Formats: sequence, structure tokens, C-alpha cells
Amino acid sequence: MALTFEVDPKFDRSLRDGIAALWADVSNAGGAVGFVPPVTADDVRPELVKHLVAIAEGRTRLLVGYDEDGTIAATAFLTRNTHRLMAHWLWAYTVMVHPRHQGRGYGRDLMAAAADAARATEGIEAIRLTCRGGTGADRFYTACGYKEVGRVPGAIRVAEGDDRDDIIMLLPLG
Repeated sequence: MALTFEVDPKFDRSLRDGIAALWADVSNAGGAVGFVPPVTADDVRPELVKHLVAIAEGRTRLLVGYDEDGTIAATAFLTRNTHRLMAHWLWAYTVMVHPRHQGRGYGRDLMAAAADAARATEGIEAIRLTCRGGTGADRFYTACGYKEVGRVPGAIRVAEGDDRDDIIMLLPLG
């Protein structure tokens, strides 16, 4: 069964708690979404609040994927650039699919829905994102049509002695 996607859902406590739980579950399963396990929903909540502020300010759109039970199973945050010379592309952040749903094509569905949401955003011509090297995420994004356009060696310190590349990916929407 496919996920059902919603762009800019009404934000309430249930949505906030569902995203925080998803973020913790993805992080604890080894997902490269800004944390290293172990984490709790309370640990990720301050980062989620930053996303919510950007939504309230109109700089960020939220894409949520719901499973057949109506549970939040996937997210992507699409953030406009504030630099006037870069307003024609946006960033995709905190791209996640719950571990219990991985391997079913839901990640590709999420990325297609993100591209559709970006295309529907006036003036947007591309999506840019970064991913952590050594996770295989770059291969996944390449399979979704993204191209590697840059790499900063050792920019992400996962642990002492475990530095990973920060890989910059771009999807032209034309």
C-alpha cells in the first residue's frame, strides 16, 4: 500500500509529536538526519522547533507521508533560499522514511512528491540537498534523478575518528 502525501498540513500537537517520534526512530535506526543514536523524541524536538519557526515565517513547506493507519511515515522540509541570487532553488531537509516502511519504494515516492511540491512553488527550478557520505544516501538520491554537484571531505563528524563527507546533490526540475 502506498503512502498518502500532504503538503503544508495543519500543524497541531499530534503532527508535532508524530514527526518527533519519526525523527527519533529514523535516527536510532542509523538514519543520517542530524543525530547519532541513541536519541529520544525530546532530543530532536529543539531541531523540530527550528523547522516550525521557518514554516511559521513562510520560508519552509512541510511534506508529510501517512501510512495506511494514518501514522506519519515520512517527511521532507522544503526551504526557500533567503539570498536574492539563489531564490530559484530550494533546500530539502530532514528527508525521512520510517524504518518499518523502508525497502518498499516509499523513499522514491517521497522524493517524487517533494519534486511535485517544489514544481508547484512559484519560481523554483531545482531542489538541492546534502547527505552524509558512507551511508549510501547519495546512491539513493542519484537513483531519484539527483546529481552530485559538490563534496566537502570530512565535514561531518559522526564520532571521534569517524568523519564523513558532506555530499551536495541537485535535482533540476525543468
